[in-house]
Amino acid sequence: MNKIYLDNAATTPLSEEVIEAMVGTMKMSFGNPSSTHSFGQEAKILIENVRRQVADYLHVSPAEIIFTSCGTESNNMIIKSGVEHLGVERIISSPLEHKCVSESILDMKTRKGVEVNYIRPDGKGDIDLQKLEELLKASGKKTLVSLMHANNEIGNLTDLKKVAELCKLYGALLHSDTVQTMAHMPLDFSDIPVDFASCSAHKFHGPKGVGFAFIRKSSGLKGIITGGPQERSLRAGTENVAGIVGLGKALEIAIGHMDAYAGHMQHIKNYAVAKLTAAIPGIKFNGRSAEADHSLYTVLSALLPYKNPLIGLQLDMKGIAVSQGSACSSGASKPSMVMMMVLSEDEMDHCTPLRISFSHMTTESDIDALAYALEEISKDFIIENTNVEHR
Repeated sequence: MNKIYLDNAATTPLSEEVIEAMVGTMKMSFGNPSSTHSFGQEAKILIENVRRQVADYLHVSPAEIIFTSCGTESNNMIIKSGVEHLGVERIISSPLEHKCVSESILDMKTRKGVEVNYIRPDGKGDIDLQKLEELLKASGKKTLVSLMHANNEIGNLTDLKKVAELCKLYGALLHSDTVQTMAHMPLDFSDIPVDFASCSAHKFHGPKGVGFAFIRKSSGLKGIITGGPQERSLRAGTENVAGIVGLGKALEIAIGHMDAYAGHMQHIKNYAVAKLTAAIPGIKFNGRSAEADHSLYTVLSALLPYKNPLIGLQLDMKGIAVSQGSACSSGASKPSMVMMMVLSEDEMDHCTPLRISFSHMTTESDIDALAYALEEISKDFIIENTNVEHR
């Protein structure tokens, strides 16, 4: 069976160049970067080269890049240290955030008594910036705003520059989960005054288990993992040298091909919208995922016009990998908060959301196969429902 992978928002396959770079590092640069001898310093140089590479991409200082294990760790560190060490008393966020953000915020509310204000999105999944400004005006408490750049389920893009300018105007700190957009689009943090951001390498064909946090050096944030001076004393523990090298190689490839990859994936996404619309009468697309100007080109969130909780399994049996939501909540009995925010009660009861996500490796034939498989499944399901209705 020829397998088709359409779940790139969950993770992406490693590129051959990344594998080669990591294997070479594991073979030849095995020293501990904290060691003062040549073996250790060789490994340290590799880490610092990647740090400069990331900093150049974001137009920031290398000292503002802290390597971590993933975006989840980065987000936890930023939110929890913001409360613990920066005196944050209030957090403004949205119900659309990734669980690593929303649960970190709830933890700070429960354990530290932090006030939490949520901006409810509209039916398209957009954040009302006027409401954000009203909340920023409403209190003099030290505030952290945490809003993701692109939603991991529906792909909606937040105008990060406008949000950052509002936060700066009212003296609030801004954290953005940029896991879905990092290395997929240009990001200039010298122009966008965000204070904190996060990254996971495996979202752009790098290895799992490595990422970084951008921490504005003027913020004063401190680490929450202690026990060593690594990563400017913000993240103790021996660095994942091979993983960091892999991140750097994946970033190098992504930056070098960014325009071409973006153009290809946007074309594939547009093609998918057209093919699925033709194949499945009544299909809809959630949020702004089908709108090129408002959504990240890697994600398309479809809404099938019938209830079928086994659709992901049925497609997998046909060799096609997609997601019925965020991979981090797969298998959950309840629908995701994102779907609860953008779907009506009737849609929640009678329809099935499906997330399809692309990479530069995705082809039109992959989409043709998906459309054909969904058309066949839909026919069977509609016939079954029709028989039930006539009993």
